[in-house]
Amino acid sequence: MAPHIALIQPQIPPNTGNIARLCVATDTPLHLIEPLGFSISDAEVRRAGLDYWDRLDLWVHPNWFAFRDAINRSRCLYFSAKATQSYLSAPYRSNSCLVFGSETEGMPLRILEKHPEQCFTIPMTGSVRSLNLANAVSIVLYEALRQTSRESGVGSQESGSSSGDLLQTPDS
Repeated sequence: MAPHIALIQPQIPPNTGNIARLCVATDTPLHLIEPLGFSISDAEVRRAGLDYWDRLDLWVHPNWFAFRDAINRSRCLYFSAKATQSYLSAPYRSNSCLVFGSETEGMPLRILEKHPEQCFTIPMTGSVRSLNLANAVSIVLYEALRQTSRESGVGSQESGSSSGDLLQTPDS
């Protein structure tokens, strides 16, 4: 079982398209929590996701409450520039749902306050407010796959590779 990615009210079509493409490449389900700042049929979203949309395991939830009803909260790990714990210390499991806030609003404050033990950040030493959403999702998803690769394989059946193969480092 692969982790899931959830985006709370994403606003920028190319970010969501790039994340969709990443999800297809890693066999990861994608949850979009409405309202969205665009239509999924927008050309910019489709262009960024290229011709992979038909292979995407896509779930669209009409609001936060519908998402909460669909996904057990104990599976959720929340990622925000305002969190204090490093994403490297997150307790990833093969069925984790990696949740990200919108590009313009970030993670809702109510989530950060209600679940601080489940909130994580990507540490940054430079003077930027936050990372691009698609980049942040990539960093966190590949760390989750790396940490859970012994637990389960995620990868292309066609190429015969598993996440363990995709995530080998020179020290491995």
